Amino acid sequence: MKKQTAGLFLLGAGGYSLLEIAWRGYTHWTMALTGGAVLVGLGRLRGRVRDEKPLARCLCGAACITAAEYVVGCTVNRVYHMNVWDYSRERGNIQGQVCPKYAALWTLLAAPFMLPK
Repeated sequence: MKKQTAGLFLLGAGGYSLLEIAWRGYTHWTMALTGGAVLVGLGRLRGRVRDEKPLARCLCGAACITAAEYVVGCTVNRVYHMNVWDYSRERGNIQGQVCPKYAALWTLLAAPFMLPK
């Protein structure tokens, strides 16, 4: 793993874990891994969409985060029954793993990383 990629992974793992602890009071080790992987993915995505308008870049980041959340959620919650989160009570949820409310929040979360060129 390159130093830059490792640094992004660690920043994403630690940063997302701290954010989740601040938001809901606890986190799960799978969220650290997901946060790290997502930030590496956003780093790659950012280079591909750098010429797009700012809102489009943030929406691309949110789509990346939401897709990762869905895949990880289906794996840890539905396959391995770890019950890390459940959005089944949220409007517009998909299998209790993702929902529009958090997808919108991911747009804001992606902004600091996706906006600088």
